[in-house]
Amino acid sequence: MAKRQSGRGNGLKRRRGTRRTKRTFLVLCEGAVTEPEYLYALRSLREVNEVASVEIRVDRARSGKVPLPLVEAAIEVKEQIEEVDEVWCLFDVEAPQPHPNLAQALARARNNGIEIAVSNPCFEIWLALHFDKHNAWLSSDEAVRLRQRRDGSTGKEVDGQRYMPLRDRAVQNARDLSDSHAKNGKSFPRDNPSSGVYRLLEAIERGTSKGS
Repeated sequence: MAKRQSGRGNGLKRRRGTRRTKRTFLVLCEGAVTEPEYLYALRSLREVNEVASVEIRVDRARSGKVPLPLVEAAIEVKEQIEEVDEVWCLFDVEAPQPHPNLAQALARARNNGIEIAVSNPCFEIWLALHFDKHNAWLSSDEAVRLRQRRDGSTGKEVDGQRYMPLRDRAVQNARDLSDSHAKNGKSFPRDNPSSGVYRLLEAIERGTSKGS
């Protein structure tokens, strides 16, 4: 039986007869504003949007869920949309009270070919890492305040022009945190602070002139 194609008005259905020249990343985010705005800024870069063999789509219709329902939505869309190379979920751990069913969400993703980028405690630590390193444990509220001190923001919006030139620093800082946690035996969800968003950027930029 052929897989169903689903557009749902959000541009996910690929037109027939077009030559496929780009790898397609479909991303579902827990957050409805900050994460999508960051990804829109990323895909607007010339090396990603024009030169790269990469296409980034943010499925806002299925985003805005806590981890397990978000992963279930990702599995659903992966089954419906044929021409998507990688489906990713971006979600948070949250602290001091973690989201429920985190282990189940990771297992479901792993068993169904869904890539995961988890931020601990939340996506704001990824934004803060664009400016400098941070190694101390953070609650979600503290991570938000840290990000605000770094970029002067007062809300959830992301100034892409400020962040995009700093993304290499963020990738390195996040990778260093991951290595440090591994060295100290701190596995998920004890790896606070950390962010796996660097893995998504590395996957995307492998297809660009910068990453080739």
